[in-house]
Amino acid sequence: MGAKVLERFPAGAPRGSWPAEEYAAALRAAGKRATVVMDLKSDAFLVVVPAHDDD
Repeated sequence: MGAKVLERFPAGAPRGSWPAEEYAAALRAAGKRATVVMDLKSDAFLVVVPAHDDD
């Protein structure tokens, strides 16, 4: 199983701001199976969907 990265957000967002979670929530509301994962190597949050999902 793989994942497709749709967007990346720096981990240093202002306190109380969750742009990756907000973006993923909007995608889920549109019917996508989006989730947020942390890429420790690049210090970024990634919004991903399963690789087999259609665009």
